[in-house]
Amino acid sequence: MIVARVFLMLALLGLPLCAQKPAEQPPPQHAEPAEEDVTAVPREYEFNPIQAENEIKVGRFYMKRGSFKAAAGRFEEAAKWNPQAAEAYRLLGEAREKLKDPKAARAAYQKYLEMAPEAKDAAGVRKRIAALKPAKS
Repeated sequence: MIVARVFLMLALLGLPLCAQKPAEQPPPQHAEPAEEDVTAVPREYEFNPIQAENEIKVGRFYMKRGSFKAAAGRFEEAAKWNPQAAEAYRLLGEAREKLKDPKAARAAYQKYLEMAPEAKDAAGVRKRIAALKPAKS
C-alpha cells in the first residue's frame, strides 16, 4: 500500500517511475580548439574616471599597508582607465620610488608635471626628481 502511494505521488509530480540512463552522445567528429587563457589576452581600456578613482583608492590603501608593488599596479591601472588622472602618476612615482626604481619613478613624476605643472606640490615633485639617482647611461 505504501509503495503504491509512492508510485502515485511520483506519477503526479511527473517524475519517472524507474531510473533512466542518460542518452549517450556520440563523440565529436572533430575536436574543438582549446579555449584561450583569458589572462593572456590583453585587456582593453575605455575612459572610465570612476574606475580610475577606485583604483587610486585601493592603491592608497596598499601604500599605507606598505605593499608598494601592489600599489604601483593599481596606480598604473588608474592611469590606463583615465590617462588624464595626474594624481595617479604622482602616486605611481611615489610607489616606484619606494620600490627603489628611480628610472620608473622619474618617468611617472615627469608625466605628472607635464599634466599638472602648476599643482600645489609641483615644486616638491621637482625636488624629488632632482633627489633621485641619475639614470645610468
